[in-house]
Amino acid sequence: MCGICGYYSFKKEISSKNILEMNRAIRHRGPDDEGFWTSDGFAGESFSGNDSTQKIKETFPVLDETSSKIALGFRRLSIVDLSEKGHQPMLSDDEKITITFNGEIYNFKKIRKELEDLGYSFKSSSDTEVILKSYEEWGTEMFVKFDGMFAIALIDLNQQKLILARDRVGLKPLFYFKNDDALVWASEIKSILKNEFIKPEINWNGVYTNFLFQTTLAPETCFKGIYSLEPASFLTIGLKDFSTLKQFYWNFPAKRNNNITEDEAVAKVDQLLSESVKEQLFADVPVTSMMSGGIDSTLITAKSKPYKNDINAFTISYQFSESEVENASLLADKIDIRHHVKKVSDGEILDQLKENIQHFEEPYSSLEVLMNAAEYAKNNGFKVVLSGNGADELFAGYSHSLKLNKWLSMRNFNFVRHFILTNDNFSKKVKNYLSQDDMLDFFRQSQVGMKPLEAKNVFSENIFNSFQINLKDRQLSESKDYQGLFEYDMKYSLSSHHVFRDDLSAMKYSVEFRYPYLSNDLIEYVSSLPEKLRYNGIQNKPLLRKVAEKYLPQEILQMPKRGFSFPLAHFIKTEPKVRDFILENLSSLKKRNFFNAKVIDEWWNNQKNEYDCVKIWQLVTFELWYQKYFENHSTYF
Repeated sequence: MCGICGYYSFKKEISSKNILEMNRAIRHRGPDDEGFWTSDGFAGESFSGNDSTQKIKETFPVLDETSSKIALGFRRLSIVDLSEKGHQPMLSDDEKITITFNGEIYNFKKIRKELEDLGYSFKSSSDTEVILKSYEEWGTEMFVKFDGMFAIALIDLNQQKLILARDRVGLKPLFYFKNDDALVWASEIKSILKNEFIKPEINWNGVYTNFLFQTTLAPETCFKGIYSLEPASFLTIGLKDFSTLKQFYWNFPAKRNNNITEDEAVAKVDQLLSESVKEQLFADVPVTSMMSGGIDSTLITAKSKPYKNDINAFTISYQFSESEVENASLLADKIDIRHHVKKVSDGEILDQLKENIQHFEEPYSSLEVLMNAAEYAKNNGFKVVLSGNGADELFAGYSHSLKLNKWLSMRNFNFVRHFILTNDNFSKKVKNYLSQDDMLDFFRQSQVGMKPLEAKNVFSENIFNSFQINLKDRQLSESKDYQGLFEYDMKYSLSSHHVFRDDLSAMKYSVEFRYPYLSNDLIEYVSSLPEKLRYNGIQNKPLLRKVAEKYLPQEILQMPKRGFSFPLAHFIKTEPKVRDFILENLSSLKKRNFFNAKVIDEWWNNQKNEYDCVKIWQLVTFELWYQKYFENHSTYF
């Protein structure tokens, strides 16, 4: 688990100050070590940095101001092979292939054995070296073999190409900027912004989709010209001609396993989840489990005990989370593990509010718990945290999935919206509901962001008219059944939203979150099952509940689905400091003329439900995002 960054300046050499500042911007991702590699495109040289270990400084000179066309930067959070042998950037034996890698390859031992049988030898016990040797043997065909989370930047001087790659689900982020002069990439956008080729500009198309979907849909970001490399893809750049080719190496299986029984499916999911938990418990540092009290995280914790007897767990406690804490404690008692409850006070949330919001690199729609969880793990000596994230997307856990069948039948009457001439609030709601013509519309509606008409009204007219966006371009397969919604949940809700949130939250405190529900085999198997086993339209996560029955108490199995975030609406209504904080930032936002001040005031004065609070919060987080990343660059608009 680390942070990576780099650039290729196609036309000229540039100062190494660029890579030094880029690497410094993501120090929080890896405080244990750092490294650099620079090249003119034909040969390269390795360097240490100020934060490198003493042994690395004795091996490589400290990078000072120099010039190069290519530069790689690396920050290390040591989790597997804690020795200097796992140092990056890592070079091939002939020093013609160089790699930086962020993440974990859980099946690296199996792949290593395969390579050893082919005659390869290894100097370290790291998964990074396995990736490097895999590339030498299989080239880009290696990506489909990797079970884990990864963002990879690889320079091949022999074949004169640069490769950027990302894991199947997008668990590890990788952003890039490319124009005619340079390619710049990093694990976080704040690193890219330190490069001399970048002048930050707002991508209003990205902001618009962010407001509608609660996240900016990959490959776009809220920064003009900066893109998120899509999950399950790799980008190849020719060093000689600066050509670019993006390729996808995996997609959900198209074939359905229609002959399987429910009992067989339950047994197989049980087995695959156990194997995933076992693999992901592997680390050379302490591991803990984060329990929210629901099915997903408690099941992961219960399944960890047989493989790691000393596993312990922790739960974040905050207002209105009493039942979750109680259920988590119930499970801990049942399987006899140490369980820590960290109570987060309102004061702690408020003290860190601005800093935590601004750490995210786009506007945001909730009040985040995960940063507090990561901070707690770090303070208690844990670098690795098991998470239940991904179960809702994989097993139909969200409440909107239960509304799917009703929408599929009601959409036949969507034409009625053209005959609704009244404009009261109820009429608006009905027209909005009857405007969900396709699965993308249904999915968007479920994300509880702004509705398209609301977003149109709140943007100033000149900015809204500048949008160049057609939401139809965001459509996936659009199959009119649960499989269609599943694809949106996995590719947009999970890959663009939740794991992006998780990564930034965890790595702010140098902590690695791991996701046993998102192993290759489990995703492949579940997504190939017939709909009747995965989804019934009555109960969320029907298949996973069957698996959990033999592990969890009834109190947990019967607990209603809840989101894992602080109660934003409650804070806005009852906490004067939060209201003052919001009003201060809304006042600042209105002066920028990006948005319609009259509409903002109307929204603030007419908050009737939690959804109304979300709209306000999206505007507040936009203002804080703008302050951090653009305040000193207003001339670029």
